Amino acid sequence: MPDAPTLEHLKKLATLIRYNILTMTTRAGSGHPTSSLSATELMAGLMFGGIFRYDLDNPKHPNNDRLIFSKGHASPLFYALWAAAGRLTDDELKTYRQFGSPLEGHPTMTFRYTEAATGSLGQGLSIGLGIALNAKYLDKLPYTTYVLLGDSEMAEGSQWETMQLAAHYKLDNLVGVLDVNRLGQRGATMYGHDLMAYEERIKAFGWETILIDGHSFPEVLAAYNRAMTVTDADKPVMIIARTIKGKGVSFIEDKNGWHGKTLNKEELARALPELGPVDHAVRGTVTAPLDLKPPAVAPKPAAPLAYKLGDSLATRKAYGNALKRLYPQFPNLVSLDGEVSNSTYAETFEDAYPQKFFEMYIAEQNMVGAGLGLATRGKIPFVSTFAAFFSRAFDQIRMSQYTEPNLKFCGSHAGVSIGEDGPSQMGLEDLAMFRTMLDGVVLYPADAVSAERLVEEALKHHGTAYIRTSRGATPIIYGPEEQFPIGGCKVLRQSPQDVATVIAAGVTLFEALAAYDELNQEGIQIRVIDLYSVKPVDAATLMDAARATKALITVEDHYPEGGIGEAVRSALAPHPVPVYSLAVTKKPKSGKPAELLDFEEISRQAIVKLVRQIK
Repeated sequence: MPDAPTLEHLKKLATLIRYNILTMTTRAGSGHPTSSLSATELMAGLMFGGIFRYDLDNPKHPNNDRLIFSKGHASPLFYALWAAAGRLTDDELKTYRQFGSPLEGHPTMTFRYTEAATGSLGQGLSIGLGIALNAKYLDKLPYTTYVLLGDSEMAEGSQWETMQLAAHYKLDNLVGVLDVNRLGQRGATMYGHDLMAYEERIKAFGWETILIDGHSFPEVLAAYNRAMTVTDADKPVMIIARTIKGKGVSFIEDKNGWHGKTLNKEELARALPELGPVDHAVRGTVTAPLDLKPPAVAPKPAAPLAYKLGDSLATRKAYGNALKRLYPQFPNLVSLDGEVSNSTYAETFEDAYPQKFFEMYIAEQNMVGAGLGLATRGKIPFVSTFAAFFSRAFDQIRMSQYTEPNLKFCGSHAGVSIGEDGPSQMGLEDLAMFRTMLDGVVLYPADAVSAERLVEEALKHHGTAYIRTSRGATPIIYGPEEQFPIGGCKVLRQSPQDVATVIAAGVTLFEALAAYDELNQEGIQIRVIDLYSVKPVDAATLMDAARATKALITVEDHYPEGGIGEAVRSALAPHPVPVYSLAVTKKPKSGKPAELLDFEEISRQAIVKLVRQIK
């Protein structure tokens, strides 16, 4: 155990950290020095005050404490902290914000000490919640998760979603550090320096609160030590710190107009003497964690599929069955749901493995962030809700890709085929959203067998995957031995006389098969492809079909923008292939599923009509 740091030593570290914040941002010509200067004592006291437990040589140690900068624009402080810990050199700091440098403008995974990519405000606390859930309920390790928050981002609803859930799950291992520096990007924040306004609200959400002067090392250290001792209350803790934006440089302290603005060389020359003597050799010591690890769980073979051809089952129900069946093979699997588990059928998994299921209630932004937090700790989260409701969490989904997580999503009740519930419940944008994810996978099963196999493929795939499931029961058309590799498709009907190729997925696949039967009665042959892998698509098979038939017809229960039609056109863009798109183009309304498919002209009748025209 290292000796406790002296206040003098901490002050020297804070001076060095401020020096590096100022010099690295001036050199870069961009960055957020004032937002970094305000939290210097808060973070230096945490990391080097004997509080933070971390193996500097092993950032992936399972029992390390975790530090997330939700106010990711304070990255100069983040990097300066690790430099003060001896993990970055002066030369490396000089590369800040340069192309190819791991020290990016906001923390990303290119820097080895980053827990999760941050920068879009209002997300770090939910990521921390997921990490804290992992510590308390899954790995059962005594590490603490700390999240540095800015006062401006407390206007985000996602923060309060997280605070409700953290109190509900009694996360006494989660500590928020709220840097109340009064000024946002364009002026004063909602409550300025009124710490009581924050305390009243945060306490009302079930958190323990500690109010301090964020520039007083004695108060900072006392707050962290108290946060460790109030854990018996089973409450998360929020340290609410009054700070000064731009602290340490008189002519920018508490001055509006300096957010995201760096000092020029002349201003830097004026500022540095105000810091006082800088000890460039001083380094902070970080306390080592206990060498604890979660118990290892050996995978076991999953049970075989037990579906019969011709039976009917909704793919959403098969999704729940798949999670339950596959858990022994993938013991890191966890499930999160947004209070619709009896509709997504995540409840099937919850009933079998309640300790691996987390109810996130109707707070989708927090649910996605928490899923990301769990993924950073080696779990494989399946995050499920109605496909439509992922749209409100798209910023969290978008940001998650930069953490490079092993994170899965399942959206049920997709498309107009859900019927009478009407447009508010119809996911019609989800394929487009998830197709934008870098290296993401988008899967769309049509029957129970393909749904289970695609859940299995998603689990085998390391990265982001989205599975779209349907509300209504559909016939089982695949045998239990059938495989569905990512990037593939299934050619279900074909002949040398095929006039056109109909490409469908999910519910519209059965419309395509019904159209095949009707056209076949007339002596007209069509090829039918199940495009269960929407991203990546099987371009080679689609190209073969294009060469063999006059045209391709895509049919989808989704808006045309960003859906299956555009996926097919993109894949075949280098080739002059005629592609017709049948998609949802009218404002949806309530009605029977069949009525709505006809209304949107994505039913068998619409396919038959178009094929006759092409013929």
